[in-house]
Amino acid sequence: MLRTTLPRTARIGRTHKLSAALVATASCAAAVALATPSQAATPAGHLTAASVADHIKVTAVATQAHTAKQAASKDGQQYGNNLDGWIRQSLDIMKSKGIPGSYEGLHRNIMRESSGNPNAVNDWDVNAVNGIPSKGLLQVIQPTFNTYHVAGTANNLTDPVANITAAANYAAARYGSIDNVNSAY
Repeated sequence: MLRTTLPRTARIGRTHKLSAALVATASCAAAVALATPSQAATPAGHLTAASVADHIKVTAVATQAHTAKQAASKDGQQYGNNLDGWIRQSLDIMKSKGIPGSYEGLHRNIMRESSGNPNAVNDWDVNAVNGIPSKGLLQVIQPTFNTYHVAGTANNLTDPVANITAAANYAAARYGSIDNVNSAY
């Protein structure tokens, strides 16, 4: 069987041309993908190298700012204004004060007591009948909050972090840890 092949120099030249064509095609596709809608709609879909470079720079700066913000949140101990953030902030305070408890124990009890609603109020149990309803994420009554309030948290029963931390402090004194609480306490 006869087989015809191109000389080595011709094969290399063809490979280089093919590689250059692929790189050019990929670059154009990337430029179109990175272009803003108004740039992509330019006559004949042409983009200037400057417009693509500007877009890449803007994207890089935005990415760096987002990464820096995430790092600052972790290093600066900023917490989200949500159940996860309140629990994590409470755990850090509890750790600094030697109050035992885990994320799982706090979350489990919060979900049972208030379904995660920091403004929950129990207006039907014996405490409510006696005029001191349980309030907040972990359904604490005001006298208990006053006794077990942890310095460094807000002096407000329904403040999520203060409520969690005071309840965990109470549970630690009474049950050893909030982790040991599996029903109303």
